[in-house]
Amino acid sequence: MAENGSPHGSTATTRRQMLARSGAVGAGIAFTGALSELFAGTSAAQNLGHHGYGDLVPDPDGLLDLPKGFRYTVLSREGDQLRSGEGPVPSNHDGMAAFAGLQGRTHLVRNHENRATGRVPVPVIDGLTYDPRGKGGCTALTLDRSGRVVDERVAIAGTAVNCAGGPTPWKTWLTCEETEDKAGTNGYTKDHGFIFEVDGADPRRTGAVPLTAMGRFAHEAIAVDPRRGVVYETEDAFQRPFGLFYRFLPKKPLGGTGSLRAGGKLQAMRVPGVPDLSSIQEIGARFDDIEWVDVPDPLAVETPIRLQDFGPKGITHAQKLEGCYWGGRSVYFVSSFARASDGSAADHYGQIWRYDPDRRRLTLVVVFGPDTDIQLPGESPDNICLAPSGGLMVCEDGGGAQHVYGVTRRGDVYPMARNRQNTGTEDKPDWSEFAGVTFSPDGRTMYVNVYDPGTTFAVTGPWRR
Repeated sequence: MAENGSPHGSTATTRRQMLARSGAVGAGIAFTGALSELFAGTSAAQNLGHHGYGDLVPDPDGLLDLPKGFRYTVLSREGDQLRSGEGPVPSNHDGMAAFAGLQGRTHLVRNHENRATGRVPVPVIDGLTYDPRGKGGCTALTLDRSGRVVDERVAIAGTAVNCAGGPTPWKTWLTCEETEDKAGTNGYTKDHGFIFEVDGADPRRTGAVPLTAMGRFAHEAIAVDPRRGVVYETEDAFQRPFGLFYRFLPKKPLGGTGSLRAGGKLQAMRVPGVPDLSSIQEIGARFDDIEWVDVPDPLAVETPIRLQDFGPKGITHAQKLEGCYWGGRSVYFVSSFARASDGSAADHYGQIWRYDPDRRRLTLVVVFGPDTDIQLPGESPDNICLAPSGGLMVCEDGGGAQHVYGVTRRGDVYPMARNRQNTGTEDKPDWSEFAGVTFSPDGRTMYVNVYDPGTTFAVTGPWRR
């Protein structure tokens, strides 16, 4: 994330900024797809509205625009002091998940996508630090039953470029490093590009142990099959050779905290006859008998995984594989965009794919943009999650004003939130992306991050209207 590389030029971006100022940008994404399939089998499928919550109301405090009836609370902000006294709140807020705790509490685990040049690093803590030269990691917030922050502390430190990740069925967070830097690069003392398990309620239970069998590459997000324990992983490769879609077959599936340390087998997805997913443009396009190929060297000791030899049939690549989640009996993953100018087989402005492991079937269920009533290319979808009111919440990552969009079962796209924190200038505005959208266990609160300046919001309102 945080690369702001949507597939349109500066002219379209300027037009988008004008529309954002006028409030007309709410229709700025075209969305089509087999939505009944997308939500089939999920708890949200029976409780879907057909429209959004109305126009966004400008925030007089200049932080977050929301529909009428909704309000936000700032839970945490970059540079403020952590409640634990361990140091300042780190920068670059990214992926996040919410877990139910004891006595009505909620635990939020939040990534910090700090590179070697990160502005505010995650504080180094004994027993929770992987590489003392790494500035990334996670922090954990504990909220009481009324939603007030009662604790905020370091959950893991010394990692690098913690982008997204995903929750496990046993209520831990898998945080993903989006880098392939080795020891000796950028001052690091250890190899990076791993997944780490984090317990937001008790971080010392999980420590700072890389799950090396799950591969070393530019990780983005994961989703766990709650029946089989298989972990699906996306690789965010911006330039050729593009990333792969993986699955990890653990030796001890669904074994609880620490079970993934027992190891397992990493495989990459091959779609027969399709070397690049961007070449598929037709909604509902379906591929049966998907193949999974063992990764020759998961640690990428000499060669990055996406460059390794997968045999004469090759392997299937895709540009900008990002969000990933489990819904019903399938895993869904996002390709934020593809550009032929970067080497992709074709252009698109965002796809959502569904893989059904029971049928070994891959289906293209959603395509974003660019055909809209206002003739504006759609922005790039990034983080996605199921909303308790039905449908999806999607964080966009592109140029111009940045939004969280809702998507109904009928395919209606509506703005849910707009970031008002301009980190640029009046002449050259730069609105940072949203990330980490997630909901409280009771579905009454949406939590979401603004990447820069790092800010975590809690949004409440008539979600079930």
